[in-house]
Amino acid sequence: MSTNNTKEKKQNFKKSIIWFWILFSSPIIGIFLTVLFVRLFSDLPDTEELQNPKTLLATEIYSSDLKVIGKFYAENRTNVKFHEISPNVVNALVATEDARFFEHSGIDIRALGRAIAGAVTGSSSSGGGSTISQQLAKMLFPREDLSKIGLIIRKFKEWIIAVKLEREYTKEEIIALYLNKFDFVNNAVGIKSAAQIYFNTTPDSLSIEQAAMLVGMAKNPSLFNPNRFRDKSEGRRNTVLQQMCKYGYLTKEACDSIKKIPLKLDFHPEDHNEGLAPYFREYLRDVFLKKWCEENRKPDGTKYDVYRDGLKIYTTLDSRMQHYAEQAVTEHLTDLQAAFFKDCARKKNAPFAWNVSKDEIQTIMNTSMKRTERYRVLKKAGLSLEEIEKIFNTPIPMKLFTWQGEKDTILSPWDSIRYAKYFLQAGFMSIEPQTGYIKAWVGGINHKYFQYDHVQIGHARQVGSTFKPFVYALAIQEGYSPCYRLPNVPTTISYDGKEWTPSNSDDKLNGKMLTIQQALANSVNYISAYFMKQFGPQATVDLARRMGIVSPIEAVPAICLGTPEISVFEMVGANATFANKGTWIQPTFVTRIEDKNGKVLADFVPKTEEVLSEEKAYVMIQLMKGVVTSGTGVRLRYRYKLNQPMAGKTGTTQNNSDGWFMGITPDLVSGCWVGGEDRSIHFNTTDLGQGASMALPIFAKYMTKIYADKSIKLTQGDFEKPAKKIDIEMDCSKYNKELEEGKENFNQTDDFY
Repeated sequence: MSTNNTKEKKQNFKKSIIWFWILFSSPIIGIFLTVLFVRLFSDLPDTEELQNPKTLLATEIYSSDLKVIGKFYAENRTNVKFHEISPNVVNALVATEDARFFEHSGIDIRALGRAIAGAVTGSSSSGGGSTISQQLAKMLFPREDLSKIGLIIRKFKEWIIAVKLEREYTKEEIIALYLNKFDFVNNAVGIKSAAQIYFNTTPDSLSIEQAAMLVGMAKNPSLFNPNRFRDKSEGRRNTVLQQMCKYGYLTKEACDSIKKIPLKLDFHPEDHNEGLAPYFREYLRDVFLKKWCEENRKPDGTKYDVYRDGLKIYTTLDSRMQHYAEQAVTEHLTDLQAAFFKDCARKKNAPFAWNVSKDEIQTIMNTSMKRTERYRVLKKAGLSLEEIEKIFNTPIPMKLFTWQGEKDTILSPWDSIRYAKYFLQAGFMSIEPQTGYIKAWVGGINHKYFQYDHVQIGHARQVGSTFKPFVYALAIQEGYSPCYRLPNVPTTISYDGKEWTPSNSDDKLNGKMLTIQQALANSVNYISAYFMKQFGPQATVDLARRMGIVSPIEAVPAICLGTPEISVFEMVGANATFANKGTWIQPTFVTRIEDKNGKVLADFVPKTEEVLSEEKAYVMIQLMKGVVTSGTGVRLRYRYKLNQPMAGKTGTTQNNSDGWFMGITPDLVSGCWVGGEDRSIHFNTTDLGQGASMALPIFAKYMTKIYADKSIKLTQGDFEKPAKKIDIEMDCSKYNKELEEGKENFNQTDDFY
């Protein structure tokens, strides 16, 4: 009996041992077989995919002083390297998400066991089992909508990918990959964008409390979004700080002290309407890069994608000059707009001129309505014109632009179109004449509300008397001296079977002998007509073409008074020829394009053409100096105290519809246009509507700011004289004496036809 009991006990013991090993090894074997199955039959990423994971990278736009002035992206991500990330971020991440990150090889067995135990017992304090490497695997190869079984298999895949990542990358590289990939919401994808958007800083400069807030978002970026849930975000930040204290990255004293710091954001949302040079960036994206991407291919034959390929676009814009240009436009237009509102108070058809009929206004408004995105969407949806007009005449809540900020109101879309027409628009560009590099580009007053670019894309406007230097340049080429005197009397030109006799804008100087310099300085139409009769319209058009003007110009006598419609872009480029010793140089705004790895894909060298001799160009500069020293641009001296060497030309078109100014210094040539959205929107009087009042102040404010900035190195001297002696009379001072009487009266009158 005892023998049988002994045998039975031995057999039971053996069974227990067998069952123990079965129970012990089954999970291991199960996991092994599952992993083997996943590896054999699942679509795991290969080595190439792991070494080059698909990541959408933003294209960055750099200014000439290497500031990032904008991005184009599907995801707002720019990668940084590990050494470019603050240790505060790394410490916070490891302490919070994976304390043994530097010890394991992709899977933390202890954390995994704790997570499984927590799942079995229902404990919520056991923490998660995913390592940083596993989380990275999930981000690089996102999960699809899966069943429970599929989700389990997917989890095994992530384990395998995590281990493979650990083999392919160093620990530092994995952390950098993780932080570059993570979406911090609010258009902040990756640590570089997050640092900029939330704190207006760089990843290497993040403080402990800033790093803790960002890392805290890793648990649930939507829930801990500091813009929406500040208290929750601050609480989560403090939890991260506590973890850093727990694992020795912070002392208890430091942790307690930092916890008391309120959550402080310096929020800078990235938007294509915000930041420096929005009009320039839009032109760069929609015109220049679109064409470049069509014409250039990757090594695999596919087109470059500016939203995903992480290109680096190096532009010629100077961030400081661009900032000053935008400031100048804002400062002047704010004051000018107030004056225009007062002017409109006296108009029955405001903002349209008094002589614009109701039918004409209706036509203008209908045209404007059909240009809107709202109309396009409604039309595409199949609505009739009657239905669309009903919608446009129904008041709705909306935001409106004002110079004091956005205004919430209730207004019909139709009335909002008319409201927008009250605002004067502007276009400004500044170029370095020796290189052709564009340094500042302001296409309008507010890109969110007025997206028409008045530098390049928008409708060209009549240039008024800023066209006259092209006419005078023909005279200088033919050997005329700035001091050559002509009678200020009417000139009649026969053309196409008709006779044309222009008049001066006033009669103050009529009948007097004027030097050419005096005539240009005071924009005398009689003298311009005289030269037009001498050289003909076609010669003027040909010269303008050689100086970069590509807009249509009809070869008729009236062009000498500024009837052509030309863009600010072309006018500035053409006037730069005078400052560049007679050589036209193509206005340039991109110097090179690089791929995400820094490989140069394209270099850009501007075209050039010698138009005038160096001597003739210098004479033209001296001629145009008279505009500033004693002509229609004299307020640059007496009002704005700009006494540096400077030349220029004002322009005003009929009915004061357009105000222009071209300003030339040895270092910068700048041009500005100001006017209403439609030509029928303008000041009633020339006092306010002339180029010297509407456009010149923008140039003046811009140059004042630039001269005050000592970090911008400008030539201190005058325009460089040619080495070759100029054998024509240049000093016209002895001829000016007879005009000095009553000088203040005519100096304040600008030019128009």
